[in-house]
Amino acid sequence: MPATVVVGTQWGDEGKGKFTDLIAKEMHLVVRYQGGHNAGHTLVVDGETFALQLIPSGVLYGHITPIIGNGVVVDPKVLLEEVDTLERRGVDCSRLKVSGNAHLIMPYHQELDAITERFLGKNRLGTTKRGIGPAYADKATRIGLRVQDLLDPKIFREKLEVVLKEKNQVLAKVYNRLPQSADDIAQRYLDEYAPRIAPMIADTVELVHEALAAGQHVLLEGAQATFLDLDHGTYPFVTSSNPVAGGACVGTGIGPLHIDRVVGIAKAYVTRVGAGPFPTELDGEVADLLVDRGHEFGTNTGRRRRPGWFDAVMMRQAVRLNSLSEIALTKLDVLDTLPSLKVCVAYEVDGVRYDHVPYHQSVLHKVTPVYEELPGWQTDLTGATLRADLPRQAQDYIDFLSAQAGVPVSLIGVGPGREQFVHA
Repeated sequence: MPATVVVGTQWGDEGKGKFTDLIAKEMHLVVRYQGGHNAGHTLVVDGETFALQLIPSGVLYGHITPIIGNGVVVDPKVLLEEVDTLERRGVDCSRLKVSGNAHLIMPYHQELDAITERFLGKNRLGTTKRGIGPAYADKATRIGLRVQDLLDPKIFREKLEVVLKEKNQVLAKVYNRLPQSADDIAQRYLDEYAPRIAPMIADTVELVHEALAAGQHVLLEGAQATFLDLDHGTYPFVTSSNPVAGGACVGTGIGPLHIDRVVGIAKAYVTRVGAGPFPTELDGEVADLLVDRGHEFGTNTGRRRRPGWFDAVMMRQAVRLNSLSEIALTKLDVLDTLPSLKVCVAYEVDGVRYDHVPYHQSVLHKVTPVYEELPGWQTDLTGATLRADLPRQAQDYIDFLSAQAGVPVSLIGVGPGREQFVHA
């Protein structure tokens, strides 16, 4: 049975958790394939809100095996806290599996993340300071510690002592910080974390391939989004991994022929957190309305998101980069009170029109959006259960976005609740 990928198409915070949860109903495995606890998914189930960071959305279904894949970086403290929080609320986490090849976030990663961001000053990237980037950097330079190392105390200590020689030199001589103790870190990771995580550690590549061979449905869940991708995003204001659909293959250990459906999650407007270019960014009353009605504050950080009109230029690029088969549109109800809406259909720079995202960052920073204006519906959509329940103007808006993107809109979110959606 082929796999399905769910990927964000903007700068994150599109509401991936809700539609991942919805699509997960028909799945047997849900695999998180990249990122760390710098990304949050918020789900509303029977009036209860669940904010997930590392654990895949499928954990809320009793028939699903949730898997943290090899492409994820794992903070064991955060993982165990999330397990404890869910189990206190009656969610069974006993099925959770973690790839032995996933890399560990260490205390020195978090300290270096916070320090380097502060030293960048006005040029800071807007990271969450949770050690994600430094952990991926160590993975690339082949000095990272992996989840499987928790099962071998001797190897763990040897690797830790080697890497701390370099990290403590940097902390002390570059940033004037106290060195970190290998004994303290080893005690915490091996004595506190390892006994609880050990039963979760598995050969997740084998688990995924067994499921596919058995004809089971597998969902591959990305964190962050297309334009935060390390290679294809608005570099350097990006994350440290590859959220695009292609990253699902690397982060889970399957080939592209195993994937036949790629669902792109898009918000009916656009937001981003932190620094970086944002062609359709708004300020003033409309911006405040979108933030207030959309509750646009980070799940993990609480930071206010920067709002803007829907950007069809970005969406066309996301379709290309991910081979999207369809779009799931979220938060359409947030636009309910607006008399008119704008959609960016192209960019202009120095009299040159761009129908695609310019590759050069200096050009992207200077673009002026070209808008088309559509009438709003000024009707409450939150009770809609069928497409026919939507006002004509709302249906026209959806059709316009679909035509601009070149792929169909299959699902439409009309509220935060699990069942507040419409099939297009």
